[in-house]
Amino acid sequence: MFGFLNIYKPNGMTSHDVVAILRRLTKIKQIGHTGTLDPFAEGVLPICIGKSTRLIEYLNDEKAYIGTVKFGMSTTTYDIEGEGVNFSDKPVSLEDIEAVLDNFRGNIEQIPPIYSALKVNGKKLYEYARSGEEVKIEPRKVNIKVLKILHYDIDERLLEFYIECSKGTYIRSIANDLGELLGAYGHLVKLIRVKAGDFEINDAVKLDKLKSNEDIKKFLINPLKKLNYIKYALNEEEKNKVLHGMQIETSCVNQGIVILTFLDKLIAIGKSDNNTITCLKVFNV
Repeated sequence: MFGFLNIYKPNGMTSHDVVAILRRLTKIKQIGHTGTLDPFAEGVLPICIGKSTRLIEYLNDEKAYIGTVKFGMSTTTYDIEGEGVNFSDKPVSLEDIEAVLDNFRGNIEQIPPIYSALKVNGKKLYEYARSGEEVKIEPRKVNIKVLKILHYDIDERLLEFYIECSKGTYIRSIANDLGELLGAYGHLVKLIRVKAGDFEINDAVKLDKLKSNEDIKKFLINPLKKLNYIKYALNEEEKNKVLHGMQIETSCVNQGIVILTFLDKLIAIGKSDNNTITCLKVFNV
């Protein structure tokens, strides 16, 4: 089996749980996902099955989320799963929030949560947190392409927002930092990933629809539909060369990554340079 799945990960399940379920149904060990979602979060989780796991690095990795922040308390994890740390009764208006949002747009630096799987010196941050060991967390550069308010309930102090961001952005950190900047503290109470690269929530499949290997095959996505690079259709002679890892000569494509196909099937990922395509990864599936 070779291809992608657009899975809707439910609240309360880890990304690894989803992979484990799919491995059990397919009997295939080579299954991976393109970006972890916290257990309390839900939404789009792209899955790669079989040799398509070798394509993860070529997928668009921008993300989009709908998140909800509750003001009045910050937590150890920056979300609902942590313990309360700071508390505030300070009222926050919609105008107050709008006035500070530019601090979270464009290229920014953020401090990842101590309760995260990010590794420092070969050790996950949450391992430092659980052992009470101090560790210096360096800020990371991320890009916030879009950040806008969807709804604000001033009485419940709940802010719903939409965000488009680069890979590695911690939405929990956005919630925590926003609360601190407003002097009202805050933590993330809900998170839905609505887009991961070219995988969108409206097309996502819920796990309860997948009862067998045959069900999975029905929803399997041809990788060619999600690889946004120039595609080059090989002839029979070129295909045979590529399957043996050989270079091919052509002046038909510009420099850069190119997807090599034969009869609408993915054959290889190549790199074009000076009228020559060199194979980077070959897929004989």
